[in-house]
Amino acid sequence: MDKIVLKKGKESSVLRRHPWVFSGACYGVDGDPKEGDIVQVLDSEHRSLGFGHFQENGSITVRILSFSDEPNQNFWNRRILEAWNLRLDLGLLCDENNCFRWIHGEGDGLPGLIVDFYAGNAVVQCHSSGMYKSIAAIKEALLAANPDLKSIYHKSSDTLSPSSGINPNDEYIHGAAEVPVIVKEHGNDFNIDWVSGQKTGFFIDQRENRDLLAKYSKAKKVLNTFCYSGGFSIYALNAGAAYVLSLDASKKAIDLTNENIKLIDKTDKHESVVADAMEYLKSMSTDYDVIVLDPPAFAKKRQSRHKAVQGYKRLNKMALKSIKPGGILFTFSCSQVVDKELFTRTIASAAIESGRRIRILHQLHQPADHPINIYHPESEYLKGLVLRVD
Repeated sequence: MDKIVLKKGKESSVLRRHPWVFSGACYGVDGDPKEGDIVQVLDSEHRSLGFGHFQENGSITVRILSFSDEPNQNFWNRRILEAWNLRLDLGLLCDENNCFRWIHGEGDGLPGLIVDFYAGNAVVQCHSSGMYKSIAAIKEALLAANPDLKSIYHKSSDTLSPSSGINPNDEYIHGAAEVPVIVKEHGNDFNIDWVSGQKTGFFIDQRENRDLLAKYSKAKKVLNTFCYSGGFSIYALNAGAAYVLSLDASKKAIDLTNENIKLIDKTDKHESVVADAMEYLKSMSTDYDVIVLDPPAFAKKRQSRHKAVQGYKRLNKMALKSIKPGGILFTFSCSQVVDKELFTRTIASAAIESGRRIRILHQLHQPADHPINIYHPESEYLKGLVLRVD
C-alpha cells in the first residue's frame, strides 16, 4: 500500500483522532498513490497512524477513515449500520417522520460522504474522490443495513472539485423512484425532488428548528426569507399562522414552495415572492411578528469570512429594525468558517445598531442526525439564535 509520511511532530492531531491530514504536515510519499486511493499514514518514525483517502490537490492530503485497520467491506458495513441504528435509536423513522440524514461525513466517521434518507430512498453525495471511488462498497453497505431500500441515487456531479479529474453522472445505482416523493417530517408533508433540487433535495438540518418555529407561529404574521422549498412556512401554517410570506431570489425555489403549500391546502393564508431578501427588508411595509433569516453560506473559505460577517450584520440589522415590538427573529448561519462565538458577536453588533431591546431565547444548532465528531469541531457548521425584539 502507498504511504504518506508525516514531518516530525506533525502526528499530534492524528493522535488526537482528527481525521484530516493537511498538506503542510506531509514530509513525503512512499509509492505512487492516485487521487482517491486508500493510503496508510505514518509518523516520522514510520509507525502507523491510520488509513484514509488520498487527495492530490488542496489543503487536505488524507481524510482518515480508520485509525487502526485497513478499511475493507466489513468496515463499510459496520460504519454504515452503526449510523443507521443511531437514527433508529433517535426515533427518526416512524409514522410522523421518514426523512433524515443517514450519514453525516466526519460525524459518522466517514469523511467526505453524505447520505440522506427519504421515505425508503437513499441519496448519496460524495465530497471526495475517495468516496466516489468507494461507491460500490458504499452501495453494498447501504443495502446490508437496510435491504428494503427502494432506490439509491448517486448525486455527486456538483460536489467534486474539477481538479479531481472525475466528472460523475448523477444516476440511480439501485432501483429507481418517480420524483417528487412525498415525505413526512414531524407530521408535515413535503415534496422532495432529489434529481433536480438543491443538495439532496431538502435541508434536513433545520428539522428541529422548524418544529420550534411552529410553537411561535399560531395567529402570527410570519416572513420566511431564503425559503427554498418552504420548510419553515409549512410548519408555521400547520401551526395556525394567520399569514405567511415565503421569499426567495430563485423562482425555482418559489415554485417548489408553492407546490408544498398545495399539499397542505393553506394557499389562502400564504403568499410567495421572488425577491432579494436584503432589498425586500429595506422597503418592507408589513409588520411581521416572526421573521426567519436562513441564508445560504455567506463564506465557504476563511478568506471570505470578513465579508460574510458584514453580510450577516446588514441582514440582521434590517430585520431587527423592522420587526414588530415583541417580535421573534430566527436567524441562522451555515458558514462553517463563522463559528458560534463570531456569529453571536455579529448579531450583537447588529442589535446595538438597531437600537432595540433584544434578548436571546434559544441558541440553535444542527440536529442529532448531523452529529459532531468530538475530535473534529469543524463538523459543527449550523448555528442559530432565536431573539425576542422589544
